[in-house]
Amino acid sequence: MIDVTAVFDIGKTNKKFFLFDKNYKEVYKEYIHFDEIEDEDGFPTENLEALQTWLKNVFENILKASEFNVKAINFSTYGASFVHLDENGDVLTPLYNYTKPIDKSIVDSFLQKYGPKEEFLKTTGCFDLSLLNSGLQLYWLKYSKPEVFKKIKYSLHLPQYLSYVFTGIPLSEYTSIGCHTALWDYTIKDYHEWVYKEELNKILPKIVSTETSINMNYNGKRIKIGVGIHDSSSALLPYVRSVKKKFVLVSTGTWSITLNPFTDHPIIEDTHDKDSINYMRINGKPVKATRLFLGNEYKIQVKKLDKHFGVSEDYHRHVKFDYDTYVEINKNFKHMFKWESLTDSNMPSEIEIPYTKFEDAYHQLMTELVLLQIKSIKEVIGSDSIKRLYIDGGFSDNDLFVKLLSHHFRNMKLRTTDSSLGSALGAAIAISDTELNSKFLKKNYSLKKHVPFIIK
Repeated sequence: MIDVTAVFDIGKTNKKFFLFDKNYKEVYKEYIHFDEIEDEDGFPTENLEALQTWLKNVFENILKASEFNVKAINFSTYGASFVHLDENGDVLTPLYNYTKPIDKSIVDSFLQKYGPKEEFLKTTGCFDLSLLNSGLQLYWLKYSKPEVFKKIKYSLHLPQYLSYVFTGIPLSEYTSIGCHTALWDYTIKDYHEWVYKEELNKILPKIVSTETSINMNYNGKRIKIGVGIHDSSSALLPYVRSVKKKFVLVSTGTWSITLNPFTDHPIIEDTHDKDSINYMRINGKPVKATRLFLGNEYKIQVKKLDKHFGVSEDYHRHVKFDYDTYVEINKNFKHMFKWESLTDSNMPSEIEIPYTKFEDAYHQLMTELVLLQIKSIKEVIGSDSIKRLYIDGGFSDNDLFVKLLSHHFRNMKLRTTDSSLGSALGAAIAISDTELNSKFLKKNYSLKKHVPFIIK
C-alpha cells in the first residue's frame, strides 16, 4: 500500500482527480466533464451539485482502494467564483459564471462610491470591473438580489468551498483573494476599504495561509485536508519552491500569463495598461503579472492559414524553426496579420499573406506573435534584474516560439518545462512539508535548457 496525496484539479472544462506518491509522481488519475446548466437568467453555469456528488464518490472509492493509503487531500480550481452558503450550510445561488454580463448601472454606482476607476484598478491589481472580479459579484448581489444577499452566512471562493465540502469549516486564503477579485488593496495588504464599508467582511471567513491543513477523521481515517488554492498561483508554486534564483514564468495556453513573483514594484503604475494584473503567492506576497490572449489568437490565425494553403489542421504542429526563412522575413520586416482577439498599434487594417508556402506564412505569424509576447515579458520584468525565464503550457512544445524567445532574450537562461499537472502538483506541494531541491523540475517537469541560435 503506497502513501499518497489526493488532489482535485477543477478547470472550467475538465474536472480531474490525481494521486501523487511521496516523490510527487502521478500514480493515478481520472477525468470527467459535466455539461453546464443554466442560472436563473438562462446563463450557462457550473453544475455544482453534480460536481459535489462526483467529488464525494471519487474520494470514497479511493479510500476503499486497497493499493492506496490517502494521507492528504487538496483542491486547485479556477478563480473569480464564489459559492454562497446560508446559516445551515446550504448553497443559496448558482455558481455564477465569471463571463456573465452585469448591468452597467451596478458598475457605475460602484465607481461613484469607490472610484476613480483607474486608481481603484491599480490598488486592487485588476484590469477591469465585471464578474471576473468576484468582489463585484458580492456588490451586485447586495444591490440587485437583496433578499438573497441577506441570507448569506458565508461566501467561499471555489477552492475553499471544495475544502468545506470535506471539512465543514469555512475559510478564506490568500491566492483566491488575490486573483483580480477587487477585494484586496495591494498597497495596504488588507481588504480594500470598500469591503468594510459594505460590511462584506462579515460574510468572508477568516483568512488563513494557503499551506494550512486540517487534520480530520474522515470515514474512520486520519487525513490532512487542505484549504484549496487558486490554479495560477498553484502552477507557480513548484518553481518558487525549487528555483533559488529570481525568475519569470510564462504560463501559456489560451491566455499567456507572465508572472514575476520577485518584483520590488508589484503595484501597476500605468493605469492605461489593461493587461497588467496582480496575483498572490501563498504567503500573501503580490505577484506582478501580464496577460495576453495569445493561444486564442494563434488558434484563429492558424485556422485561416490552414484554409488558405489547404493543409490539414494539425500541420502547424510539425513546422520547425528555419533560420533562413526567419532572416528573409526580417530583411524588410512588416506586420501582416490583423488580430481578432488582440489589439496592437502595429497591425494592418487587412490581413495580407504574400507567401506561397505555409511554412513561410507560419514563420511570419510566429514572429509577430512573439513580438507581442516579448513586450508582455519586458513589462513584467520592468527594472528588476532577472536572468531566468521559464515557459510552461502549450507553447513550450512550439519550436518557433521557444527559439524566437531564446533569441530575443539572449542574456537570459531560458528553460521549458512540460507538465500538464502544473496546478495539481502545486496543490499537493502546498500542503506537504517536503523541501523541494533544484533537481525537482528536471525530475518531475522534464526541464529542458535552450541555447539561442547562432546568428550567421
